[in-house]
Amino acid sequence: MKAETIKKLCCPFDKAELSLTVITTDLNGSILEGFLVCQECKRIYPIIKGVPIMNPDEYREFELEKPILDQWNKYLENKTIENFKLRELNS
Repeated sequence: MKAETIKKLCCPFDKAELSLTVITTDLNGSILEGFLVCQECKRIYPIIKGVPIMNPDEYREFELEKPILDQWNKYLENKTIENFKLRELNS
C-alpha cells in the first residue's frame, strides 16, 4: 500500500479520517505492515502484506488478527485492543 492511499480511505463505520502507523516498508517505500486507526470510533485496521483489513467487525476474526497485533504492541502507545477498538490501559 502506498502512503498516499490513506488520503482515499475512511472508516467504513462512521466515514471519519484514519491515522496511519507504519511498521515496515519495502525498498520502494510501499507499506507492508502497519495499521490504520479511526479518529472517531478508534477502530484499528491492520495492514498485512500491503493490504488494509477493513472488513466490518462481524466479518473479522480477532483470534486471526491477534498474533500480528501482539507483535505491534510497542506501537500502540500504552493502549490495548478490545473489540477491534483501541482503549486506554487502566493505570
